[in-house]
Amino acid sequence: MSAPTPKKVGEMEHVIEPTRENGMNVPVRILADDELLSKMLRDRTIQQAANVATMPGIVGSCVVLPDGHEGYGFPVGGVAAMDADDGMISPGGVGYDINCGVRLLRTGITEKALRPKLKEIVLDLFNSIPSGVGSKGATRLSADELDEVMVNGVRWSVDNGYGMSGDTDVCEESGRMPGADPGKVSAKARKRGTPQLGSLGSGNHFLEIQRVAEIHDEEAARRMGLEVGQITVLTHCGSRGFGHQICSDYLRVSESALSKYGISLRDRELACVPNESDEGAAYRGAMFAALNFAWSNRQMITNWTRKSFGRIFGTDADELSLVYDVSHNIAKVEEHKVDGESRRVVVHRKGATRAFPAHRDEVPSKYRDLGQPVLVPGSMGTASWVLLGQPGSMDVTFGSTAHGAGRTMSRSRARREFTEAQIKSELKGKGVFVKSMTHEGVVEEAPQAYKDVDRVVNVSHELGIATRVAKLVPVGVIKG
Repeated sequence: MSAPTPKKVGEMEHVIEPTRENGMNVPVRILADDELLSKMLRDRTIQQAANVATMPGIVGSCVVLPDGHEGYGFPVGGVAAMDADDGMISPGGVGYDINCGVRLLRTGITEKALRPKLKEIVLDLFNSIPSGVGSKGATRLSADELDEVMVNGVRWSVDNGYGMSGDTDVCEESGRMPGADPGKVSAKARKRGTPQLGSLGSGNHFLEIQRVAEIHDEEAARRMGLEVGQITVLTHCGSRGFGHQICSDYLRVSESALSKYGISLRDRELACVPNESDEGAAYRGAMFAALNFAWSNRQMITNWTRKSFGRIFGTDADELSLVYDVSHNIAKVEEHKVDGESRRVVVHRKGATRAFPAHRDEVPSKYRDLGQPVLVPGSMGTASWVLLGQPGSMDVTFGSTAHGAGRTMSRSRARREFTEAQIKSELKGKGVFVKSMTHEGVVEEAPQAYKDVDRVVNVSHELGIATRVAKLVPVGVIKG
């Protein structure tokens, strides 16, 4: 079945309305300028969104954000809300890398002070933070400790000497999702997760030393402690093999349960179960455990980062303060207005970032009167952005915005078209020093393999979903 044709309803908004022919229960709303939409039309992004819109219990609309691209079942860069009582929960709507997310540290170091020691700090970080496929963390967990990580997230790391008390105050959900159930996590997931806490992983995961290049919102930047010329550190990683295995386990559970609940789907990759079913509760318990594992994982990496900066620059740990930590691949029950009425819904954000405005209880107290910080990473050699959640997000996207640039080229094609020497030479010309575990880690994540992150951010800004605060550019990159 060919994908329905989107209708342009604004400069940066396109809609597919439900009809008897397309079988959709809600509209598909695509937030993109014409160039970004043209890239989505080259793969199955729009068809996948239309398939999601046919799912039982979906409400409002299925949203495709400007970084949207083809994924597993659900498009990456997609948001879908299901009625919490009568709707579904879907492992594919969260993805394999549960709580893949980003955290930003600010430093008191300027680029001028950093440059003479750039290679030294990058190599120290590379040697301190395990990265690459199957990489193991520096911390070995017992079975009981793993259970504690699953339940307590960042709090476990801080309590065990891997952070500062204030770190929990500026994480989404305070770095701990209540309701995690270690009893719903398989032995295979435990085996994969036990050795990996505190590791970066591979693929599009990275740690970047960045410079604040531009400030667009002076007050918000001041509140976040950001100023032009300042060095920051951005970490992008998730729940590693632990979350991947949980997703695999519960995709099989969901596929097996389709006939039990009489669920008919356009695409079996959308496999789901009723949110209030036993299977739904089990997936939530395991998925929440992976959320907490990922938050703790990023906290451990923060600890190693602080120690590296201490060795090279003589800084104290509290001189690398956490600005915010935000999640990408997640499903949570939230209160949102749907057709003018407040409803409890399961918001699936797959490759999407929460972007709540000011005065929401979920926003940390430090930023509650300002709005939630939003972190949008780019790719090597391009910018990353700090945004601020705005009220417009609640009206259009269930309080969400884009999570990054979004791929536009497959990893296999990138390997065919680029060489490591070529990419490193280009980055060196921009003043960026890269250290990677493998040749593929550089080539597959070439800047040319991604959409223009500035264009993606502009859509969010112009639509009033999340607005520009600061632009960050890389000076040092660590890849798996």
